[in-house]
Amino acid sequence: MDSGVRAEEDEASGADANTDAGADSATEKDADGASERETDAGTDTETETDTDASSTDEEPKAPAATDEKPNVPAAADEKPEKPDAPAAADETSAADAPAGQTDASPEQADGPSGRPGWWGWRLKYPRAARAVTVGTTALAGVLVLFALLVPNQLDRLAPDAFLRIPVEGVLLAGLLLVLPPRPRRIAAVVVGLFLGLVTILKFVDMGFYSVLARPFDLVLDWILFDDAAEWVKESFGETGEVVAVIAVLALVVILLALMTLAVVRLSDLMARHRPVATRTVLVLGTAWITCVTVGVQFTDVPVASQINAELVKNRVHQVRAGLRDGKVFAEQASVDAFADTPPDQLLTGLRGKDVLFTFIESYGRTAIDDPAMADQVGSVLSEGTKSLKAAGFASRSAWLRSPVTGAGSWLAHSTFLSGLWIKNQQRYRSLTTSDRHTLTSYFRKSGAWRTVGIVPGVRRAWPEGKFFGLDHIYDSEHLGYHGPYFSWTPVPDQFSLEAFERLEHGKKDRKPMMAEIILASSHNPWAPVAHMIDWNDLGDGSVFEQIKKEGKDPKEVWKNPESVRTEYRHAIEYSLHSLIEYVERYGDKNTVLVFLGDHQPVPTVTAGSSSRDVPVTIVAHDPKVLDRISDWGWTDGLKPVKNAPEWRMDTFRDRFMTAYGSRPGTSGATSAR
Repeated sequence: MDSGVRAEEDEASGADANTDAGADSATEKDADGASERETDAGTDTETETDTDASSTDEEPKAPAATDEKPNVPAAADEKPEKPDAPAAADETSAADAPAGQTDASPEQADGPSGRPGWWGWRLKYPRAARAVTVGTTALAGVLVLFALLVPNQLDRLAPDAFLRIPVEGVLLAGLLLVLPPRPRRIAAVVVGLFLGLVTILKFVDMGFYSVLARPFDLVLDWILFDDAAEWVKESFGETGEVVAVIAVLALVVILLALMTLAVVRLSDLMARHRPVATRTVLVLGTAWITCVTVGVQFTDVPVASQINAELVKNRVHQVRAGLRDGKVFAEQASVDAFADTPPDQLLTGLRGKDVLFTFIESYGRTAIDDPAMADQVGSVLSEGTKSLKAAGFASRSAWLRSPVTGAGSWLAHSTFLSGLWIKNQQRYRSLTTSDRHTLTSYFRKSGAWRTVGIVPGVRRAWPEGKFFGLDHIYDSEHLGYHGPYFSWTPVPDQFSLEAFERLEHGKKDRKPMMAEIILASSHNPWAPVAHMIDWNDLGDGSVFEQIKKEGKDPKEVWKNPESVRTEYRHAIEYSLHSLIEYVERYGDKNTVLVFLGDHQPVPTVTAGSSSRDVPVTIVAHDPKVLDRISDWGWTDGLKPVKNAPEWRMDTFRDRFMTAYGSRPGTSGATSAR
């Protein structure tokens, strides 16, 4: 009787704090069969429940509501407001309910109608409520297990990866079991957030391994997200970029929230069933130790997993190495063998020559060695060797090992030109803000060459260009191109080379020239790809409008790895044809061409190859130019043989300068490698 009065008074006054607490407890009791409080209190809770039920049977609530009506405030002076009617109806229906439900109803009012659950559905559909509870708990367990076992590389994502025992899960479960209720809830939230962050890191790693064949660097790689967004924009449009960014942000928020809720739910479940949970943790811990000791494996995958512990440990080492790397690089950059060499003693063996350093985007060893494309690309190189020989040119080729793979062209370019191993963005920034000389800036320092840059991939301000010692830079906006973009590529290679001839190389009465030329048509995503046309028909580039329409859609190409590999091959063939035909058409007795790839293509194309080699070739009309590198062991022709010399890319600068007449200064010293 008193219990009913208090419940009605609480509802009328709005003081529902105790009511909410009772509702939660009763809801969990109805849905799960037992609450954490029942686990701790044992039979006392059951005794109280029985007593309440008996009291309810003896005194139904409907008469009680009638007797107590004069006690309701303002009942004598004012007419009851309309909202009171539904409340009375609820109480009446509660009086007609079974004893157990009648007892729970006044303490569980958490919905608009005063009934528990979502508008009372838990009491109305107890079996469905039970199914939802069990299903939600099962999904929470699956989500946590997925987070603990999912690898950070797509090629390792297989069913056997999830048939393991995660030691991190066993240890965390044990920790949550021994903590008191309040610290346990806090720990569960922290563990959920941390597990969510680790899962996000694994997803990011999947992307980095797919493109760069390495994991994400927590210190140095944040800037690459801007480049990724730019690539999506150029490949799939501005709408595609916006959708991708929103999707990624939404995934991060949802994953963190779901992972936290999942861990909290499982923690509460273990606390309510502490004996069973304790035995399960002990069994799994023993099984994990046994599997580690015996070396149990399933399809070559260890059953005892510690993938997350290794991931965190590796990231800690990575962060420490990244923080130390700046100091290490500064020491390396301070050593330059030619820093004190007088200008008139630099590159004396190339005086009077036009030297063209040309990078072909993504031109890697795969293009030459992979059986799926070796014949076609090899044919282009073989035919090119013959046609250049007929024009009076000879060539030598070898391999260089790039500091990057998949992407990061600017890191490879700066490695080749600076003689330093530029493997990350931090080193690149340190280099381009230093006073170190590059291969191109030494040409300028000598005073014997005009230095220019043809960089069609640059579409915005490029202040680093001054660091590389270029007298003039032609970006995509200053080549006279008025045709369409080819996906990421702003200007087709054939047009870029023709523009170089028109703007610089073809001028009369000029001084010898050193040029850095970037050929970007072979840049990912390799669709659509331009094709060769008559050089006289290039005009302002408008002719490429129809060529682009005839090309393939990158979204369609990337649905099939084999299509990606095929279009990559076509792009490399186009770049090679453009360069070879340019030399045949515009080269002369003073032309010296050094062309190379900057890095291997993405793993989708390399098909699992771990090689970072790229081809490098020197082409010259004057035999004396190639005679100076006769001791390098490079092979004849545009195609390097498999066993041709392989150098680190950062060693090329000093070897090239030495071969062509530069002598180390008196205070310089060769850095140890």
